[in-house]
Amino acid sequence: MFRENLKKIKQEGLYRSLVCQMPEEGPVINIDGKPCLSFCSNNYLGLSRHPSIIKAGQNALEKFGSGSGASRLLSGTFPPHQELEMEIATFKKTEAALSFGSGYLANLALLTTLVDRGDLILADRLNHASLMDGCKLSRATFKIFRHKDMDHLKHLLSRKPSDQKTLIVTEGVFSMDGDIAPLPEIVALARAYHARVMVDDAHGFATLGDHGRGTAEHFGVENQIDVQMGTFGKAVGVYGAFVAGPKSLIDYLINKAKSFIFTTALPPAVPSMCIASLRIISQNPKLRETLRKNQAYFTTRLAQIGFSVQNNPTPIIPILVGDVFKTLDFSKALFDAGLFIPAIRPPTVPEGMSRLRISLSASHTTEHLDTCIKQLEICGKALGIL
Repeated sequence: MFRENLKKIKQEGLYRSLVCQMPEEGPVINIDGKPCLSFCSNNYLGLSRHPSIIKAGQNALEKFGSGSGASRLLSGTFPPHQELEMEIATFKKTEAALSFGSGYLANLALLTTLVDRGDLILADRLNHASLMDGCKLSRATFKIFRHKDMDHLKHLLSRKPSDQKTLIVTEGVFSMDGDIAPLPEIVALARAYHARVMVDDAHGFATLGDHGRGTAEHFGVENQIDVQMGTFGKAVGVYGAFVAGPKSLIDYLINKAKSFIFTTALPPAVPSMCIASLRIISQNPKLRETLRKNQAYFTTRLAQIGFSVQNNPTPIIPILVGDVFKTLDFSKALFDAGLFIPAIRPPTVPEGMSRLRISLSASHTTEHLDTCIKQLEICGKALGIL
């Protein structure tokens, strides 16, 4: 059965395999002895190898050991866990916060805890798989609204019973398109129809907003978002995730969320590194400024050579190809030219929407960006994509 299914996956151009890389310097990596410029990492601020963060991890390893040894409610809570949660609450300007092993676990925790049978979830069609899985497991009625379509969302809200508990769920920055949810409009509809709003800000946290607090800060609606989730494995450059909000929400998750209760806690070195990274992010707004300058320069140059680009202030830049096999050919041609930009194919994106997903970092220099632009133009023309 497995062989037959794998054969079908390969025939459809959807087969995937693991690629092992070794970091060299900045965005330069080594794959099977070949140096490449990486344009596919979510390490948006280039912090994953920052000396202060690494030192914080080393110190925590020596002090607390390699693992937590238990779930948080048993003996798995260490000072770094509590310090990180206080740090996040301060950074996000919320009453409290709770850390998780991953964004997937955090989303499952929220969506299987905050709603129940008879409640209603309204979710954007392009939400991350972890959100969709959480919605399906929640036992609530689950409906999808067309991507960023506020008329459709309003229509669904208008048809629900006025007393039905409702949660609107969206990403802040959509991970495959790099576009931003219209949070002010969502918040306005939520108020009008007595709904709550949950934002998965995995890709907006630390990249958007004057202080890096994310998509809600970008729009000035921080106090109007009921539940905020973010991750430490992207712009923060470490691993894990968090939920930030009222203390009553956090206390409820601690007592009811299965993916928190029944999971071994993060090794203490991980929250220690997250704390160090958050302090760097707070004290160095130039990192975000550099990332934004890179984004503006790159998208301008892309448009100049003929690629269709969206006007989004995020480091995620999709180049839509459509056909699976042509997308694979494009990715391979770029790899041969020294650029690592894997093909993104279904089911990660809808059928007919295969693409290259370029991720920019504050560690990319203008020379790196120009090299990428040049090869995108050469390979795109050679393949008939441009």
